[in-house]
Amino acid sequence: MSGHSKWSSIKHKKGAADAKRGQLFSKLSRAIIVAAKEGGPDPDGNLALQNAIEKARSYSMPKDNIERAIAKASGADADGSTYETVVYEGYGPEGVAVLVEALTDNRNRTASEVRHAFTKHGGNLGTTGAVAWQFERRGVVVVAAADADEDDLVLAAAEAGADDVSLDGSSFVVTGPPESLTPVRQALETAGFSVESVELAMVPKSTVAVSDESTARRIVKLVEGLEDTEDVQDVYANFDIPEAVLESVAS
Repeated sequence: MSGHSKWSSIKHKKGAADAKRGQLFSKLSRAIIVAAKEGGPDPDGNLALQNAIEKARSYSMPKDNIERAIAKASGADADGSTYETVVYEGYGPEGVAVLVEALTDNRNRTASEVRHAFTKHGGNLGTTGAVAWQFERRGVVVVAAADADEDDLVLAAAEAGADDVSLDGSSFVVTGPPESLTPVRQALETAGFSVESVELAMVPKSTVAVSDESTARRIVKLVEGLEDTEDVQDVYANFDIPEAVLESVAS
């Protein structure tokens, strides 16, 4: 797995007490509303909604907030129909591939803001298809490695539908097809493993190794700058930065 999975785990830890948590919950709610409006309010029959809820839960979004977002999708004031998914592709320092997923009601505004974030932080916005081929959609569950027996983890994950478990720094990264995300998370929690984060992610097929802290800081600033853009839901990149360097940059 890539350093991006490490960064995702660090983000989840920071997100629990982040001053921007209100903005984060707003983005999570928007994703839930759109998914519920497009595929119905029942998570069992709506994979997109199921995944949006899983992500919200992993960021400790209150159950009441999740339920209100689902209810809003079918209410008279539902605004999910005004949003569409847009994907932007580009490059960061050292040629790192960057994939940005947004939910927007104004393509021109969002494109301008995303382009500005790339330029401000030393990146370049590319054309459609520039980097998407370097990623694939996967369900990703990150588990704390401390006190976790790898053999038991592999067995529980495989039985729930995952197809890969790898040690990444101080965490195990469990991956599988998108539809395995919820059953894998449930199985691992039931088995007593400490789940750090859960998300449906675009996982890079190959990575760019970055060990220089200055370069790592520039890359992380680009990712954070894009994530701070109001309409941006997710940012994925194929950097591989050592965990110690990421921790230093995050602090």
